[in-house]
Amino acid sequence: MKWMKERDLLIAQTMAFVQSVTGKKPDADLFAARPAASAPPAAPAPADASKSTPAAVTIPDIEAMLAEPIVAPPKPAQSSRPEPRVDFQSEIRARVANFRAHQERFNREREAYGSATMAKVHAALREDPVPPRLGK
Repeated sequence: MKWMKERDLLIAQTMAFVQSVTGKKPDADLFAARPAASAPPAAPAPADASKSTPAAVTIPDIEAMLAEPIVAPPKPAQSSRPEPRVDFQSEIRARVANFRAHQERFNREREAYGSATMAKVHAALREDPVPPRLGK
């Protein structure tokens, strides 16, 4: 039974938090349930008293909140934009053009590096006409 009491107290605290966040004034029923939540635990109740649980106090509050319509926040006013399809096409074309320019730059740099490396190799071969001996 202790877990049921803890559950009911948690529901009451959650409802109080939700109402404080939404800016609503707490219901009188919730205030009636709150002092019981902060009071020290009482002696165990007789078996007949266990049939009426404090959840009965908070369930109508939950049902009332669930019945309220959910109001979406207002959407910002949309500015006049060109047609989205045209906008996407122009963005894709610009990205493809940037990618091609990037690839061309890499190709030029790779060719320049390869040419410079081969020029160094040829220069080294001209300076030392006798190749080093490969052997044992």
